Amino acid sequence: MSQKIITANDLRGGLVVFLTPSGGWSIELAHSRIIGTGELDEALAYAKAQSDAQIVVEPYEIDVELAEGIPVPLRLRERIRAAKGPTVAYGEAELAERAANQAS
Repeated sequence: MSQKIITANDLRGGLVVFLTPSGGWSIELAHSRIIGTGELDEALAYAKAQSDAQIVVEPYEIDVELAEGIPVPLRLRERIRAAKGPTVAYGEAELAERAANQAS
């Protein structure tokens, strides 16, 4: 049975981010908050509030399965986003700079 996590894009740099258990956002899929049964509406409302506060853009839930405790998106599109796509070599230096800026 699949579980859910919340994803969005960081407003400052555009990177794909995932909602964490502490209510923050991480570029690391492994840091995602696994949304339990009955928690989805609350988590989406929180993510929407984060969007309204201009922290993230377009938050939504995705289906994942856990593999050795790490969420793995079920849909190819989400696997590409989680791997910091695109699927061809493109702009590695810019992506590295954005990730470094995100971490600071």
